Amino acid sequence: MITATHSAQADTILDIRNLQTYFFLESGTIKSVNGVNLTLKRNATLGLVGESGCGKSVMSLSLMRLVQSPPGKIVGGELLLHRKHQPAVDLAKLDPRGKEMRSIRGSEIAMIFQEPMTSLNPLYTIGSQIAETIQLHQKLSKKDALDRALEMLHKVHISDPQQRLNQYPHQMSGGMRQRVMIAMALSCNPSILIADEPTTALDVTVQAQILDLMQQLQDDVESAIIMVTHNLGVVSQIADVVAVMYLGKIVEYANTESLFHDPLHPYTKGLLNSVPVFGKKGKALVPIEGMVPLPTEDIRGCGFADRCPHVMNICREQIPVLENMAGEHQVACWLHGKK
Repeated sequence: MITATHSAQADTILDIRNLQTYFFLESGTIKSVNGVNLTLKRNATLGLVGESGCGKSVMSLSLMRLVQSPPGKIVGGELLLHRKHQPAVDLAKLDPRGKEMRSIRGSEIAMIFQEPMTSLNPLYTIGSQIAETIQLHQKLSKKDALDRALEMLHKVHISDPQQRLNQYPHQMSGGMRQRVMIAMALSCNPSILIADEPTTALDVTVQAQILDLMQQLQDDVESAIIMVTHNLGVVSQIADVVAVMYLGKIVEYANTESLFHDPLHPYTKGLLNSVPVFGKKGKALVPIEGMVPLPTEDIRGCGFADRCPHVMNICREQIPVLENMAGEHQVACWLHGKK
């Protein structure tokens, strides 16, 4: 499994240990995140991929302690945030509305949401919103906070940043609003930046600019990035390591080159086969057969069994666990696991 065996090492910023986030509904319990183990290294980028509904966004919200309760709740596991020269803190044990978690959220862990128009307040100017975040965490005066906001707009390459400070979200394009969200998220130099589908609503040219910008700013502030996306093209450009999620579990984990050149899990192979390849005209896309099981369904064995072309009897009886194959390449699949 991907366990935090080196959690005390200086290059580790976050240990996720057996995280379980469930939603308790009248129709049943949805196990959105069901036993996830991951280690995030400082200054590295982790790509978290999978189909819609696999638990990627819920895991991100769990890290930020923003899961709506009720009906959602972290029912088990640890979220160990490692600070330099300080003891680790378990985010899962903090009060989501408490002073300590509110001080961590935005300053040490920041998040770029998928749709900036739902995250930016339409009634306040861009400058006042960025400055408010800075004042909250850095205790600066309003003037100093606005100066810092202006500096961040410069850093994210927004044209005429002085004028943009006084504009409202609706006066900006989608690409500019996303840059504002990045500026706001990075304004307090967070140790961890979570980007939840940050380029989904943008055209290809703006997508490339946003990804380049995130990598430049990562070098500047030395943040670790968790890139949450279903876009494997984005992952191949920006991620150092990739975790593939399915039905709330990590089914494969590897460095980016290894995962793209030698995928082991049938689900990962299916995701890669369903992506068009530039320059290969006429290459047929191979969709993943079947449907994702209902989230309230109680599955006895592997959650991918009904869709897997290599399914075996054991797949329907026992849940495979993540096992090391070579180096850091790990997979949860009976094709490769110990039977």
